[in-house]
Amino acid sequence: MKPRTHILPIIILSQFACTSLWFAGNAIVDELTFKTGLGPEIIGYVLSSVQLGFIIGTLVFGLFMISDRFSPSRVFLICSLLAALCNFILLSETLSKWTLLLARFGTGFFLAGIYPVGMKIAADYYQKGLGKALGYLVGALVLGTAFPYFVSGTILGKDFTLVIKITSALAITGGIVLWAFVPNGPFRKPSSKLSLGAGPLLFKLHGFRQAAFGYFGHMWELYAFWAFTPLALQTYNTMWASELSVPLSTGIIIALGGFSCVFGGWLSLRSRSRKVAVVSLLFSGLFCLLSPLLFTLPTGLFLAGWCFWGMAVTADSPQFSNLVATSVPPELKGTALTLVNCIGFAISIFSIQLLSSLAETFEITYLFTLLALGPFIGLLGLLGRKHRSVR
Repeated sequence: MKPRTHILPIIILSQFACTSLWFAGNAIVDELTFKTGLGPEIIGYVLSSVQLGFIIGTLVFGLFMISDRFSPSRVFLICSLLAALCNFILLSETLSKWTLLLARFGTGFFLAGIYPVGMKIAADYYQKGLGKALGYLVGALVLGTAFPYFVSGTILGKDFTLVIKITSALAITGGIVLWAFVPNGPFRKPSSKLSLGAGPLLFKLHGFRQAAFGYFGHMWELYAFWAFTPLALQTYNTMWASELSVPLSTGIIIALGGFSCVFGGWLSLRSRSRKVAVVSLLFSGLFCLLSPLLFTLPTGLFLAGWCFWGMAVTADSPQFSNLVATSVPPELKGTALTLVNCIGFAISIFSIQLLSSLAETFEITYLFTLLALGPFIGLLGLLGRKHRSVR
């Protein structure tokens, strides 16, 4: 049974709109530094608090099997409204350090009812071609992540409050539109009862375990790369008296990853998700190791190298989601996706905080080599016995 033509575009647009909240705080980090009195460590704090909120949220959502027991579209709507409300708190005139961190934590917590739930909705509509569908969906996430930087890098960015107002309005709109036009999918098999032990039991499935560990390695690299790309651009500008626009260039680098997600989704139709993930991890790992050399290149080549890295680091993300979704029983797809996201984002906090703690004492041009550990572990996870679906 083929889904109606409007289903996937609406899921994609809603995912884009709601995930624009993710880096809204990082896009205005200079203004938040002034408001709170924090120093350079704010880069790690602002994103890590979102990641921590997302981790706790996915743990709660996964433990109580929220998206498998209740209508995913309704969960998506409620979480989009609450995440937008948390985002609005950044406009408070008396914003303190702890208010900032709690607001970002809340945004991350409710994003747990948006990103993995959006993938769950797609999986409920697509049995064939799920890798391609998730390619579009994760591509929307990446573009949503880049969007605040685009706003900040244009004339609108002169008023930093517009970054928060626009992303919050987008999230509210995205949640309402998805709830109104995307009902429960034809392949949805709701769980009739709560099973608190369902998550840990999934790791007994070899295919799930293989996909999960590949994803964990991917997550060590991804968000730390995104979070510290502005620092890399600032460092390059200082080294060579270059005039690269940091917010605009960051937005372009992250956004290109959205297109590579879509491209990887199309490739998965011919080469399968596992192969796309392996190649992507291999290339992004090479970029990690060669990153010091990028800083020695002329401006155009440096930016091009960082853009290609931004594409390699994301191309495998939807394919891991596909591998996870097809390795478990249908009634546990939502729980499996949420659990893997929870652990993956927990890992991302460690890499973000590692780079944050070393940024003042470590040579910045060598800082990104530490991210190579992720692709290495991911490849070890994938290059074992061939993944098999439960179907």
